[in-house]
Amino acid sequence: MADSLACAGRVARLRALMSERGYDAVILRNNPDLRWFTGSERTFDFETAHTAVVTADGLWLHTDSRYYNTFRERLGEDCPWRIDMDPVDAPAWAAARVREARARVVAVEDTCTLAFFDDFRAACASSSIACLTPRLHGDICDLRSVKDAEEIELMRRAQEVTDAAFDHICGFIRAGQTEQEIRVELENYMLSHGADELSFGTIVAAGPNGANPHAQPGPYVVGEGDLIVMDYGAGFRDYHSDMTRTVCVGEPSDEQRAVYDVVRRAHEACAAAVRAGVVGRDIHQVAVDVITEAGYGDYFGHGLGHGVGLEIHERPNFNRSWDRPVPAGAVVTIEPGVYLPGRFGIRLEDFGVVTEDGYEPFTRSTHDLVIVGR
Repeated sequence: MADSLACAGRVARLRALMSERGYDAVILRNNPDLRWFTGSERTFDFETAHTAVVTADGLWLHTDSRYYNTFRERLGEDCPWRIDMDPVDAPAWAAARVREARARVVAVEDTCTLAFFDDFRAACASSSIACLTPRLHGDICDLRSVKDAEEIELMRRAQEVTDAAFDHICGFIRAGQTEQEIRVELENYMLSHGADELSFGTIVAAGPNGANPHAQPGPYVVGEGDLIVMDYGAGFRDYHSDMTRTVCVGEPSDEQRAVYDVVRRAHEACAAAVRAGVVGRDIHQVAVDVITEAGYGDYFGHGLGHGVGLEIHERPNFNRSWDRPVPAGAVVTIEPGVYLPGRFGIRLEDFGVVTEDGYEPFTRSTHDLVIVGR
């Protein structure tokens, strides 16, 4: 059942934004946004099948027969949303709600397709509905970037599964296995031990493949001395975890240990610098400085981190272009890496919540270089 108090607070935040901007109504179609506002768990999938209209005193939700009963079961009879599955296309339905609400300024979120936007305006025109249609520009993404207590608890639960999977896979890995075999074991463990879904396609990249930050697991056979980068996460009630650990099959070389130490120092320096109000690119620069000073600045090219929640990549970001302060309540990854082409890669990633005076990681797995396959 949806957390009605949490959802009411989220709707109140949207309505405060609407009042500030002079919007009479907002139209929503993005599934993560709809999950956030309604609280309907394990309902939304890959289909763009739902439309919501929010006004100062009304909440309407349009869906179809594939989802209607699920919404009713998840939200209960006393939910504030007026849910229907009327056999009408989404633009015409939204126009009818705008007419019912007598809304004159109707904001449409910028995740809507141009086709929907154009069809909605055409539906308004054909029904003689006069309204302005400004576009939202990431405003709901910004609202979602500050997590409430329910969201933080769900991500802690997801990370518990993810940490347990790391312990399991470290005992499983042996030389002679393929990346794909390790991936299957890791994902099967998460799905068998509390995960509802996977956060994203698991990365298992061994040996030279580890130098490709988003390498996909394949037939590469793991050998003695290989480093293995594992980037993965568990989903729990639509919320995600995100973690990367690099392990070594057998004893690492002196160089592998030295590079691992650089990445760890960069990670821990960044974590120590995070608190509410810091600018994302400044935290990214902390990692760049540590890695560059060690002589590996040319081998760290991606952003340091990103927000996590209902989506695996959300606002805010720790990268060279994010010039805005990071708010308290944001859940953000820290994931520096060094990637030596044709040889090996190393990445170390935690995720956790930004507080007024620091950074509280949900991740509990060790930062030590773990040796596997013994």
